[in-house]
Amino acid sequence: MIPARLTASLRVPARRRAVGAGTLAALRLSRQIGEALADGLTGKGAPVAARRLAKLLGADAVALADCERVIAVSGTLDPVAAQGLLVETLDVLEPVTAPPLRGSPLIVSGDLAGCLLVAGDVSDAEVAEAAHLVATALDHADLDRARERIAAADLRTLRAQISPHFMHNALAAISAHTRTDPERARELLTDFSDYLRYSFANTGDYATVADELQAVQTYLELQRARFDDRLDITVRIAPEVLPVPIPFLVVQPIVENAVRHGFESKPGTGHIAVRGFSEGALCVIEVEDDGAGMEPETAKAILNGSRQGAGRIGLANVDRRLRAVYGPEYGLWLDTAPGAGTKATVRIPRYARGVHA
Repeated sequence: MIPARLTASLRVPARRRAVGAGTLAALRLSRQIGEALADGLTGKGAPVAARRLAKLLGADAVALADCERVIAVSGTLDPVAAQGLLVETLDVLEPVTAPPLRGSPLIVSGDLAGCLLVAGDVSDAEVAEAAHLVATALDHADLDRARERIAAADLRTLRAQISPHFMHNALAAISAHTRTDPERARELLTDFSDYLRYSFANTGDYATVADELQAVQTYLELQRARFDDRLDITVRIAPEVLPVPIPFLVVQPIVENAVRHGFESKPGTGHIAVRGFSEGALCVIEVEDDGAGMEPETAKAILNGSRQGAGRIGLANVDRRLRAVYGPEYGLWLDTAPGAGTKATVRIPRYARGVHA
C-alpha cells in the first residue's frame, strides 16, 4: 500500500489535468497541420490541414487559398464573400475583417503565397497566429522540396562525371588479360558491366550501405587488375549498418579519390581500407589510404568547392548532398596531411525521416 502522504503528493488538480490535455491537443494539431501541408497548398493534404485548423481555432469554417482562388475548405463558406475577402486581403497584404469572415495573408520566405480565411468566434490575433503557423509549414515544405531538387541535380552531375579516365584504364586492364588469363578477363568484364549498371541505375535517390559497398568492391577489383595487384584492399563492415539507407553514389567517389589522388602517383604497393560501423544512432563509414595526402587547408578548400580539379569535385558533391539530406551537422570529413595519407569519414543517422532505400 502506498503511504497516505505519498498518495497526496501524486494527485494532480483537475484544472491542471484539463489544461495539460488541452495543450497536448493543440500541439498535436499543430504538428498534424504541418504534416498535411508537406506538399504545399495545392497538395492532397490541404483539406486535412483546413479541418485541423478549424478544430484548433474552434472556428465555424476555415479556408486555405492561393493567390487566385480558394483551394480547400472545412465548414460552410459563402463562396462570393470568401472570394471577395481573398482579393481584398491579398490587395492590402494585411489582415482584413468582413464579418463573419477574417482573412490573413500567408507570407512564405518574404513572398505572398496565399491567404487564410476564418469564420466564427475567432479573434484577429488567433487568425494571425494560425496564418503564421501555416506559412511556417509551407516554408518548411519548400525547403524540403528544394533539398530534394538539389540532391537530384547533384546526383545527375555526379553520374555525368563517371571518370572517362577510369573507364579507359579498366577496359585497358581487361584487354591486357584477354590473352594471358582469359578467365580473369571475363570476370573483370562482368565486374565492369555490374559497375556501370549500378552507377547509372534509375532506382531512386537512396541505396543501402550493402549496395554501395558491393559497387565499391567491384570498382576496387577493377583497379587492382589495372595495378597488377599492387593495390591492397581491406573491407570491414559491421552487419548492423549494411541495411542502413544512404544517398546513392556516396561511397564510390570517395574511394575513387583515394585511388586517383592517393595511390596513382605512388610507387610500390598501396593500401585502401573501407570500414563501416555504428556509433550509437549513427552510421560511420571510413575510407582510408596510405597515399600522398594533402595539406589540411587544401582538403578544406576541396570540400567547400573553392578548389576543384580532376576527381575533386566528387568530394564536394558528396558533402553537399549529405548535408542537404541530413542537415548541416552531418557530411564528409577529411583527415589528412602531406605524406600521411587521407582518411575520409561519413557520419549519418542510421534512421532519418524520408530516407528509404
